[in-house]
Amino acid sequence: MKDTLGVLLAGGAGERLYPLTRDRAKPAVTFGGIYRIIDITLSNCINSNLRKVYILTQYKALSLGRHIREGWGNIVARDLGEFIENLPPMKRVSENWYLGTADAVYQNIYSIGSEQAKRVLILSGDHIYKMNYELMERQHIESGADVTLATILVDPSDTERYGVVDIDREGRIVGFEEKPVKTDIRSPYNPRMVSASMGVYLFNTDVLLPVLLKDSEDPNSTHDFGHDILPRLAEEYKIYSFNFIDENKKEALYWRDVGTLEAYYEANMDVVSVSPVFNLYDAEWPIRTHMRQYPPAKFVFAEAGRTGSAVDSIVSMGCIVSGGMVRNSVLSPDVRVNSYSDVDSSIVFTHVNIGRHCKIRRAIIDRDVHIPEGTVIGYDAEADKHNYFVTESGITVVTRDYSLFESPVTTEYFTSE
Repeated sequence: MKDTLGVLLAGGAGERLYPLTRDRAKPAVTFGGIYRIIDITLSNCINSNLRKVYILTQYKALSLGRHIREGWGNIVARDLGEFIENLPPMKRVSENWYLGTADAVYQNIYSIGSEQAKRVLILSGDHIYKMNYELMERQHIESGADVTLATILVDPSDTERYGVVDIDREGRIVGFEEKPVKTDIRSPYNPRMVSASMGVYLFNTDVLLPVLLKDSEDPNSTHDFGHDILPRLAEEYKIYSFNFIDENKKEALYWRDVGTLEAYYEANMDVVSVSPVFNLYDAEWPIRTHMRQYPPAKFVFAEAGRTGSAVDSIVSMGCIVSGGMVRNSVLSPDVRVNSYSDVDSSIVFTHVNIGRHCKIRRAIIDRDVHIPEGTVIGYDAEADKHNYFVTESGITVVTRDYSLFESPVTTEYFTSE
């Protein structure tokens, strides 16, 4: 993919992931214990031999930028013209912050043009999936397409969550419907299903740049690829669908938009099952990240009723399960679960201390939180709402604000992501 430039959109505020995105960008949120959400898409890039990637940042991007610099900057060979590089808003062509996905790319049009790549691959930084973009590029070239969209088959009853595309028998896209409640469109790949956009777009550069310029001058545009750009191109340009080929190698195709707390929670639970729905352990498709140095995980005490243990869980380095029980959970690095505590179906971020005799269920605990002895979380949603953030489905989110009021304040609570 030496003639293709990747542009990864990572600047959204992530309001639906609040409060996890209160202090960090959405792509920087922890996933699967040791990873950040953005690591999944970046690993797809590296595994697809895409070695030139701009990451468009904007919202609270300090920790995201640091993660990219420390974990990804040395993977590529700069001497060969390769890079994975953050691009913050520079206001070179506008006085606005990014107004939409298309506007974010437009505002970096000079940086994109300077690379002189034949093609530009637009990606999102908040999706969980495994995809070989090289296969998509190969089809794009062979079909003579101006634009190729990655699409995935979804059930017709689920279309209001997706942009639906109308595809003819040759694979050419002839129409779009944005999140319809109901649609008569069916996919040529499976007549019982609907093809939905995955938010992965491959453009010929000589098509993308003038289209962005035209869109920037349209006062009625929302400057969004799915809503504005692509529907207008179907009549004038050759737009083709690339039917998703899943490198996850499971029976069901796996692609998750983790833009909500519920979707984020379920995606993490997908990696801890006995046969993980999303497989982090595939040596043929490695997921990379930046990891700090911690000692190995440790499980102590073998007394009756006080056995440090974890089952059906991910336990990261630096964790100590000291006489507590962990089930169906994800523990990020440097977590301590103290004696007689029970952690069930939960996601625990880094540097968390769970005191003795705690009971925690269906919770997301942010980093640097101290849970006092005897705390019960996730068993009474109404009671939890007085102290924590609780979603409609009953997932309890415990943030650092809580720990500051309930435990001694140390400078650690104010450290950056």
